[in-house]
Amino acid sequence: MTVTRAPAETAGIAAEQRPSSTRRTAVLVVALAGALVAAMLVSAIIGQVPISPAEVVGSILKAVGIPNAWAPEDPITEAALWIVRFPRVLMAVVVGAALAVAGAVMQAIFGNPLAEPGVVGVSSGAALGAALAIVLGITALGSWSTAVLAFTGGFGAVLLVYLVSRSRGRTEVVTLILTGIAVNAFGGAGIAFLLFAADKASREQIVFWQLGSLNGSLGSEAGLVAIVAVLGSAVAWRLAPRYDLLALGERNARHLGVNVEALRVGSIVLVAVLTGAAVAFCGIIAFVGLVVPHIIRMVNGPRHRPLILGSALGGAVLVVIADLLARTLVWGADLPIGMLTSLIGGPFFFTLLVRQRRASGGWA
Repeated sequence: MTVTRAPAETAGIAAEQRPSSTRRTAVLVVALAGALVAAMLVSAIIGQVPISPAEVVGSILKAVGIPNAWAPEDPITEAALWIVRFPRVLMAVVVGAALAVAGAVMQAIFGNPLAEPGVVGVSSGAALGAALAIVLGITALGSWSTAVLAFTGGFGAVLLVYLVSRSRGRTEVVTLILTGIAVNAFGGAGIAFLLFAADKASREQIVFWQLGSLNGSLGSEAGLVAIVAVLGSAVAWRLAPRYDLLALGERNARHLGVNVEALRVGSIVLVAVLTGAAVAFCGIIAFVGLVVPHIIRMVNGPRHRPLILGSALGGAVLVVIADLLARTLVWGADLPIGMLTSLIGGPFFFTLLVRQRRASGGWA
C-alpha cells in the first residue's frame, strides 16, 4: 500500500533529516581537514634531511612574525623547508583539490559517477602540448614554457570537443563524449609521433611528464595553481545548487529555471581550467578526479555543496599522501605520482564498489 504524505508532514520529515545530514557533513569536513593537516605535517618532516615537527612549526611561526624557540637555526634546514618541501606540499594540496573538484563537476553535468576530466580531452591535449614543447626545445626558455603549452593544449582540446559537439545551439552529451574519445585518440597518436621523432633525452622527458611528478615544484608555480584552484572551487560551490536541480533531469531542471546549456558549457570550461592548471606543472596525475568525488558521494550523499567541499579536501589528502610515498618508498628516487595515485585509489575504489554491490544484493 502506498502512503501519500501531506506537504506539512513531508516538510517536517525533511526538517528532521537536515540536521543529521549537516552533522554528517561537519564530521566529514573536520575529519578530512584533520587528515590533511596531519599529512602535510608528516610530508614536511620526512625526507633526506631529517626535520623535527617542532622545527617545522617553529619555522612557520617565525615566517609569520611570531618569535619562538623552535625555529631551526641551521640555514640548510630552513632552506630545505621553504625552497623544497613547503612548495611541494602546497602544490600537492592545490593539485589534488583542483583535480577532485573538476571530477565532481564532470560527474554532475554528465549525471554519471564514472565521468572524469579526461573524457573531454583535457589530459591528452595537455600531454600533447607538453610533448610538443619538449621536442621543439621550448623548455630551454624556462620551466613555465612547458606549463603554458600544456595548459594551452588542454584548453584547446576542450574547445575543439565543445565546438564539434554543438548542434542547433545545443550540446549533445553523447556527441560530446564521442568527440572527446576521438580527441583523446588524436592526442595519443600525436604523442606517439613525437616520441618517434624525438631523441632519447626528449623521449624520457615526455614519458616522465605523462607519469606525473611534483619534484622541483616552485612556490610561484604552486601559488598560481592555488589561485586557480580556490577560484575554480568557489565557482563550483556557487553552481552546486544548480547541479542538484540538474540531477532531477534536464527537463525538470529547465522547468525550475536552470539554463542547462549555459550551465553545461560553463562547467566544461571550469573543468578545463582546473585540470589544465593542475597538470600544467606536474604532468598527468590519474584517478584523483574519478575516485575522490565518488567516495565522498558514497560517504556523505549526493548534495553537491558538501560533495565539492569534501572532494577538494579528499583530493588534497590523497595527492599529499601519494607524493609522500613517491619520494620515500625508494631511497634516493622519486617515483611517478600518477602511478601511485592509481595504486592507492584503484584497489580502495574497487573495494568500495564490491561492498556497495554486495549491500545491494548483487554478486551473491
